[in-house]
Amino acid sequence: MSFDLRRLEQLIPGVIGRKQSEIIQLFQHLLCLLIIGLLIGLACLPLNLIDGIQKSLFQQLPATTGSAWRPIGLILALLPIGVMPILLLLQRGPWRDAAGSGIPQTMNALEDHSQLAPALAAPRTIQRGLLWTIATVALFPLGREGPVVHVGAAVARAIHKRFKRWLPSLNERQIVAIGGGAGLAGGFNTPLLAPIFMIEELTTEYSLTLIWPALVIGISAAWFSSVGGEPIFGLGMINVMAPESEQLLIAIPIGILAGLVGGFFNRGLVWCSSFLEPWVRQRPIRTGLLLGICLSALALSSWGTSTGDGEGLLQLLIQEGMPNHFPDGGSISQGITSIWITLVRVLAPMIALSPGVPGGLIDPSLAFGGLLGYTFCGLVGSSTHLGLALGMAAGLAGATQLPLVSIVFAWRLVGDQQLVAGVVLCSVLAAYIGRLVARKPVYHALAELQRPNRF
Repeated sequence: MSFDLRRLEQLIPGVIGRKQSEIIQLFQHLLCLLIIGLLIGLACLPLNLIDGIQKSLFQQLPATTGSAWRPIGLILALLPIGVMPILLLLQRGPWRDAAGSGIPQTMNALEDHSQLAPALAAPRTIQRGLLWTIATVALFPLGREGPVVHVGAAVARAIHKRFKRWLPSLNERQIVAIGGGAGLAGGFNTPLLAPIFMIEELTTEYSLTLIWPALVIGISAAWFSSVGGEPIFGLGMINVMAPESEQLLIAIPIGILAGLVGGFFNRGLVWCSSFLEPWVRQRPIRTGLLLGICLSALALSSWGTSTGDGEGLLQLLIQEGMPNHFPDGGSISQGITSIWITLVRVLAPMIALSPGVPGGLIDPSLAFGGLLGYTFCGLVGSSTHLGLALGMAAGLAGATQLPLVSIVFAWRLVGDQQLVAGVVLCSVLAAYIGRLVARKPVYHALAELQRPNRF
C-alpha cells in the first residue's frame, strides 16, 4: 500500500501538469477563434455600412417615394451608364486580379493550395471591396456575399499564419474555409451560416473539428454585424399563421417555379459571363456603356425596382405590399406589373454580375424568389406574405442549389419559424429543379470559368 501511495504521489503532479497544459491550450484556441471572428466582423463592417447607404439611396426612387421620377432618382437610375465602363476599365487594367465575385476565386484557391497566398492577398482583397463599393453606391443590382466571403477567408488566413501554434488542429485550407463562412455571418448577422456555407459550398469536409470553431468564429463575427450592419430580422417580421397543410400546398408550385427561374438564372449568368469575357478584355468601354444602358433602361422602366440588392424592395413588400401607384386598372394590371418587376429582378443582376463586377447573387435571388412567391399567391388569392417567405427561400435555393443556406437565410431575414414545413419543402424542391436546369451549382460553374488554365 505504501508503494502505491508513493507511486500515486509521483503521478499526481504529472497529471495536474498535463491538465493545466490542456486547459491553457484550449483557452488559447478559443481566444484565437474569438479574435479571428472579431477581426472578420470588423473587416466586414465597412461593407455593411456601404450596403446601408445603398438602401438609403433606394429610398429616392419612385418605387418607394410613391411619386413620379425626380431629378435625384433619374441621376441614380442613369449612374450605371457612366460607372460600368469605369469598373470594367479598372478590372481590365490595374485591378484585373480583383475582378469577379470573390467566392469562385476563394473556391479555386481552396482547390489549389498554391493559389491561396495570391488569391487572398491584402491588395486584391481591398481592391475587390472598392470595386464592389463603387457598384453598390451606383445601385447596381448585386449582393455582397462575394466580397464578405473573400474578406473573411483573407482575414482568417492572415491570423492563422501569425498564430498557427494556437490553432494546431486546423490547417490553412480549413481555416480559410471557416473564415469564408464567417464572412457571411459577419455580413448578414447570421452565425449559423458560417458552418453551413462552409460545409455546403466551400468544402465537403464534415467534422466537429471544423464545426465548433466555425460556430465560435461565426458568432463573434456576427456580433459586429448586429452593431453596425444587418439588424436582427433584417427585412422585418412576417407574421403568417398558416396551417402546415396550406404551407405545403403553396410550397409545391412556388418551389417548382422558383427552381425553374433560379436554374435559368444560373445558366444565364454563367453563359453571359463566358460570352462577355473576351468583350470585357478587348473593349471594356464599349461593353461597359452597353451594359450600363441596359441597367438604366431596366431601372427607368420598372420605377427603380431593378436597382439595389433587392432587400429594399422586399422590405417594401413586407411592410406595405406592392405600391398602388405603379399602374391603375385593378388586379390584372397589378399582376402584370408584378410579373414585370420579377422579370427585371432576374435580368438586372445577370447583367451586373456577368462582366465580373464583384458582388453576390444571394440578395438578388432572395428578391426575385420573394417577388415570384408574392405574385403567385396574389394571383391565386392566398397570403402574399406567405408567398414572400416561401419564395425567398425557394429563389435562393433554385439559383444556388444550397437548400440549407437558403432555409437559414430566409428565417433570419424575416424571423418567422412558424413556416418550417413550407420553407423546407419549397427549398428542397427548388434546389432539385434548379439542378435539373443547371447541372452545376452556380459558384462552382463560375469558379471553373475563372480558372487560369481553362483555355
